Amino acid sequence: MKILYAHPTGETGQRDCVAFVDVELNDDVRLYGLRLVRQPDGRYLIYAPQAGHRRTATFSRHVSEQLTALAIEAYEAARHDQR
Repeated sequence: MKILYAHPTGETGQRDCVAFVDVELNDDVRLYGLRLVRQPDGRYLIYAPQAGHRRTATFSRHVSEQLTALAIEAYEAARHDQR
């Protein structure tokens, strides 16, 4: 599992999407446009894109935690590179 691309959005408020990330889950599956969202308590959560009002994918807690950790790392690196 790895992040292919991270694009910070520049949003800074609570419950804002702070970055979009593209992820390679394995050699066979890639997901594009996942949202890294800052929660009011400061935590981050990762969300799959939506088609209309429905999410296109969901993740187990374990996978969500892994994806979120990787996305935060990529987000921080991308923000650092923009300076």
